[in-house]
Amino acid sequence: MENLNHVRNIGISAHIDSGKTTLTERILFYSGKIHVIREVRGEGAVMDHMELEKERGITITSAATTVAWEDRLEGVQKKINIIDTPGHVDFTVEVERSLRVLDGAVLVLCAVAGVQSQSITVDRQMKRYNVPRLAFINKMDRTGANPASVIQQLEEKLGLQPVPLQLPIGAESNFEGVLDLINREAIYFDGPKGETVRREPVPAEYKDQVERARQGMLETLSLVSDPIMELLLEESEVPLDLIHKTIREATIANQICPVLMGSAYKNKGVQPLLDAVCAYLPSPLDRQVKAFDNNIGQDVMLEANAEKPLVAMAFKLVEEAFGQVTYTRIYQGTLRKGEFYYNSRLKKKQRVSRILRVHSDQKEDIDMAEAGDIVAVMGFECATGDTYCAEGLNLSLESIYAAEPVIDLSIAPVKRADQDKLSKALNRFMREDPTFRVHVDPETSETIISGMGELHLEIYVERIRREYKVECVVGQPKVSYREYPTKEVAYDYKHKKQTGGSGQYGHVKGTLIPLPPDSPETFIFENRITGGRIPSEYIPSVEKGFRRALEKGPLGGYEVIGVKMVLEDGSYHDVDSSDMAFQITGYDAFREAFRKADPALLEPIMKVEVECPIEFQGPVTGSISAKRGVILGTDTRSGFCVITCEVPLSEMFGYSNDLRSMTQGKGGFSMEFLKYQKMPARLQEEVLKKVREEANQTVKV
Repeated sequence: MENLNHVRNIGISAHIDSGKTTLTERILFYSGKIHVIREVRGEGAVMDHMELEKERGITITSAATTVAWEDRLEGVQKKINIIDTPGHVDFTVEVERSLRVLDGAVLVLCAVAGVQSQSITVDRQMKRYNVPRLAFINKMDRTGANPASVIQQLEEKLGLQPVPLQLPIGAESNFEGVLDLINREAIYFDGPKGETVRREPVPAEYKDQVERARQGMLETLSLVSDPIMELLLEESEVPLDLIHKTIREATIANQICPVLMGSAYKNKGVQPLLDAVCAYLPSPLDRQVKAFDNNIGQDVMLEANAEKPLVAMAFKLVEEAFGQVTYTRIYQGTLRKGEFYYNSRLKKKQRVSRILRVHSDQKEDIDMAEAGDIVAVMGFECATGDTYCAEGLNLSLESIYAAEPVIDLSIAPVKRADQDKLSKALNRFMREDPTFRVHVDPETSETIISGMGELHLEIYVERIRREYKVECVVGQPKVSYREYPTKEVAYDYKHKKQTGGSGQYGHVKGTLIPLPPDSPETFIFENRITGGRIPSEYIPSVEKGFRRALEKGPLGGYEVIGVKMVLEDGSYHDVDSSDMAFQITGYDAFREAFRKADPALLEPIMKVEVECPIEFQGPVTGSISAKRGVILGTDTRSGFCVITCEVPLSEMFGYSNDLRSMTQGKGGFSMEFLKYQKMPARLQEEVLKKVREEANQTVKV
């Protein structure tokens, strides 16, 4: 049985182009997993195994691998399961589901750009799942590298307590290695690929700097450790094992964030990072995991123990040529090939036909996997976030958070004969990715795909073309607007229909109240009926009718949000009232009341971060203002200007091309959904006019 103290499950997360995949490639090389380093741009890194990833030089899907590394402190081999995640916000669900099942993470930051918008998103995801992290300041060889500024941003922008464990030897093109503050030694990386780690005494010119920085490190640690505080007050030497123990405990408790630095591309600083992963990040035994027991209705603690009954989570699905592969994290017990396990959501048993150890796109068959492992399983038919248990248990693990899509495209095959293949592709991608949605517009009969951004949907359309050989016609991107009421109105609606036999009768009275813009709820139903004015069995029917009316608002057919429906009075008929009659009453009452509530449109607002050389700052800020953007702040970092702003999504289509032409190809941007906000009346009228024109064209056809 494996010693779980020697296992680390970590993710590597960061903003786009911070060097995550390059870092993972070096980790694979130094741990002996691969024998040749391949670059992200060019032949493509090992972890970017999709053709699209190699062509674009970006990570689209998270990839898993396992490496072994000797822990310098304990002198034992540690097993590290690594997941390399995408940086682009469009693929944020890949990061989300990876962090959901990992025990620790490495947050990679660019030494020049520092904490960027996606770094903030990733940090928020880590905090959501309480994942301890190390920060690695990468690209120390770049012009303008400033680790002190990055450490300050970790504190100010992310609210972390950074503890630098290293200082750089030189910077930019003179970056030679790092100074280890704990052991007071200089670390150099020799050999053509930096594979030989040379440790030497600190050079004389750095001695004072190292002592000052080491003292600062110990003072920060003394805030979380009384023994260190006492030793510092006595001006005694702090033992090394106490420093390591304190860093480990405080990191696991999320009290501090140890900071290391290097340049993955120049093969410097990677081995000490692996040492830190083994020394300071938690093993499966250090993490407390709760599951909800559906039988007794309360949370129970799980134990990372192979002898206990199995509890595992399916966190990612991939459809491959030979069937569905389910990436699974085992929290408790042992998963065995050929056995049956219970899916608590589907309430049925399923058999494990194969268990696979994964290295990027290569897989090796194994017979069993134990608590703490991350493996791929075949034979499970499930959805992302499902829990599997041993017989007799009925537990559910906290599911994976999936953001709502903000952009729609219509899609249709060029050849009618390809319709089945297209349906198959869309169903597969929907199962794999909870942020990718598909529905058919009932009025136009068009198939609509929804996602997190232009790139997200563009990648899926390209994958349909390559993997399913289906050429598609794609409509213009459409923004997912929302409708909401602006004033409170009373409603009093009676539904009466008399046909042969029993008729239909329902009567409801109440108030429609707009919810405040920052309300976390999009719809609230409140029942204030007393004295049986409407029988209690019909109340859920009224709510069902209200909820059905939310799907398509009367203004432009968009989803309705921000409504509280209070049901105060009504009446019923002994013979003609029924479940269906009250559903229709609720639906019609809502639509009638909503029209009187001066409905308005809300549009999605994106938080955008644009990076460009300083000389292009004027035109770029001008273009943002022209797009109805609100500039929140500008920051200058070594010749580059970073502009943070809020811009309506409808104005951001095709912005990457505009930005490239404005900045001679030197500008870049990232964006993520921020909030919904009321549209200006003039633009609202334009959008609604367009909706009416499209509806008229459909009618004519």
